[in-house]
Amino acid sequence: MGKTAIILGATGLTGNLLLEQLITDNNYSKIKLFSRNSVDVTSDKIEEFIIDLLALEDSTKDFVADEVFCCIGTTAAKTKDKKLYKAIDYGIPVTAAKIAKENGIATFIVMSSMGADKNSSVFYNRTKGEMERDVLNQRINNTYVLRPSLIGGNRNEFRLGEKMGQGIMRVFNPLLVGSLEKYKMIHPEKIATCMRILANTKPIETIFSSDKIQEIANTK
Repeated sequence: MGKTAIILGATGLTGNLLLEQLITDNNYSKIKLFSRNSVDVTSDKIEEFIIDLLALEDSTKDFVADEVFCCIGTTAAKTKDKKLYKAIDYGIPVTAAKIAKENGIATFIVMSSMGADKNSSVFYNRTKGEMERDVLNQRINNTYVLRPSLIGGNRNEFRLGEKMGQGIMRVFNPLLVGSLEKYKMIHPEKIATCMRILANTKPIETIFSSDKIQEIANTK
């Protein structure tokens, strides 16, 4: 019998790529998706729970698995209300970690962001840092925090600022070497691959910078 995985954010770019990988991975027999909308993917492994993710605690009884992959995130441009922004980027991952701990889930993997810092004066970075702190405070046995840099790839929604950033980074990426490699733009497939590898190898490290994510993904 294979493992059961939970994905939060499977309708997003990275989460959807992770879902595709887990479907073809024989280590997994069931994939539970907790989302606001149904995914456009069909598999006998998938079990969908269409819910309000801001009320995730209402789904505690169904939130049972071997591993949780949290790919939740929004942007300042998409969610201008800071209260709602924090409810998404901080509230959903932290609530998920608390439920995972309560339900005895031993592995929790969450996407954060480069620059995350609970003491930052920048709201975005501080929110990510506070999320990391409170997820780690749940002391789930295998907790992994990924801090990708700017994420490449094509989303279903158009984000002007992100597109401009990707264009700039394509020019500068070759120049970012050595200690600057963590600033290179990273493809979401690499993030998804890294998450899957971490879940199945369980290293002792906890926080992974963008260059480390790339390095792990390249070992597949």
